[in-house]
Amino acid sequence: MMSADHRISRGSDFSRTLKRGVRSTTRDLVVSVAVVPTMWPDPSGRRRTVDMTGGPWLGLIVSKSVGSAVVRHRVARRIRAAFRSVMDSAPADETFVVVRALPGAASVGSDQLAEQLREVFGRRRVRQLAPNAAPSTGRLSTGGPSTNKVSGVRE
Repeated sequence: MMSADHRISRGSDFSRTLKRGVRSTTRDLVVSVAVVPTMWPDPSGRRRTVDMTGGPWLGLIVSKSVGSAVVRHRVARRIRAAFRSVMDSAPADETFVVVRALPGAASVGSDQLAEQLREVFGRRRVRQLAPNAAPSTGRLSTGGPSTNKVSGVRE
C-alpha cells in the first residue's frame, strides 16, 4: 500500500495540477503532471508547503463511468500499485501526478497501467518539466545485455 505521504489530499493541489500541468493521454489513463518548484520565492506564484517532503505525489480521479464502487476501488488500488512501481521514473522528486482513469482501466492489470504511466513519464513534454533530471529510457536496468521481448534478439 502506498503511504499517505505520497498522496495528493488538498483540492487546491488537484486543481493546480489539472490546470497548469502537462496533460498526456494513454489508452486507459489521462495523466496530468506538474513539477512543484523547490526555490523560494517562486517566480510562478506556486510553492510547496513546509509539510510536503519526499514526492512524487499521486492524486486519483476514478469516476462512476469506470464501474461500480467495487470496480472503482480495484482500479484505484491497481493505479496506486502501478505508480509505486514507476515512481522513480517521474521527471523530478517534487512532482504532482493526477491520474484520471478511463472506463477501459477496469479491464487491465497493474502491470499494464504501470507501463502506461512509464510511457507518460518518458514523453518529451513531461521530461521538459524538469530540465535538470536525467533522461529515462523507460526500462529497468538489469546490469546485463537486454533482450527484445518481441523478437528475442539481444540489443
